[in-house]
This record gives sequence, structure tokens and C-alpha cells, in this order.
Amino acid sequence: MIYFAICLAAISLLATVFTIHDKRAARRHKWRVRESTLLLVAALDGSVAMLATMLFIRHKTKHAKFMMDIPVIIALQVAIAVLVWRLM
Repeated sequence: MIYFAICLAAISLLATVFTIHDKRAARRHKWRVRESTLLLVAALDGSVAMLATMLFIRHKTKHAKFMMDIPVIIALQVAIAVLVWRLM
């Protein structure tokens, strides 16, 4: 259980760093993080941290792809967690 918590914290931190980096890069017209990479990190359990960061720094909040896909990813992750918890 402790390993899961450590992995979740690491992926959440990575999601936050990627989101902040992408926002700064967008402002400076520099190299950006691919949208597919952001969504992959969200799917690997960084979705809650990424959504919170995006809302806090107002990054990609006008992109329907992110404002719809990330909550769907969160819902799927919650459903999977509940299913796994009930099976244990």
C-alpha cells in the first residue's frame, strides 16, 4: 500500500510539473509538452493533480479535449479503484 501511495505522489508531481512547464513554454513560445503526453500522465493516475493544476493556473481550461477527457479519466479511475477494492 505504501508503494502505491509513493507512486501516486510521484505521478501527481510529474503531472503538476508537466502542466506548469507547458504553461510557461506557451507564454515564451518555446517547446511544449505534447497533448498526448499530458493525457498519458493523466491516465497513469496524475489526472486529479493535473486537473487541479490546470484550473489553478488557468492552463488549457478552454480546450474541450482536456476539460472533458480528464474528468472522464478521473471517473474511470474511481470506478476501477472501487471495483478493485470490492474484489479484495
